[in-house]
Amino acid sequence: MPTDDNEALDFRVDRKNLYREEIFTDLKACSIKRLTPVKPDGSLDKSRKTLFVGETTLLHPNGALPIQNVIQAKELQQAVKRFPEAMKTAMERLIEEAKKIKEQEDSRIIVPGR
Repeated sequence: MPTDDNEALDFRVDRKNLYREEIFTDLKACSIKRLTPVKPDGSLDKSRKTLFVGETTLLHPNGALPIQNVIQAKELQQAVKRFPEAMKTAMERLIEEAKKIKEQEDSRIIVPGR
């Protein structure tokens, strides 16, 4: 068991799980990351699938709230088309999580003096 917080951190690189990251944006609400699998030497790894991740930021009275979600797509054009639905799904999931947290907070029994 680590005795120091720094000993618990693992900074080793998973050389079998490397990706090249590219970002595409409309400079408004849409950012899509294309994660292309690569080998440790930087060459394309055709044995793994390219991943797409959509990101946007919602404005909230308490500040900016970033949301992201994996987009099921094989190419950028498909990812762009599916971006709105992926963000809607992420937002719905975030709302559900917030409701659960609120329900847990509301169900706490408050004991005077604690």
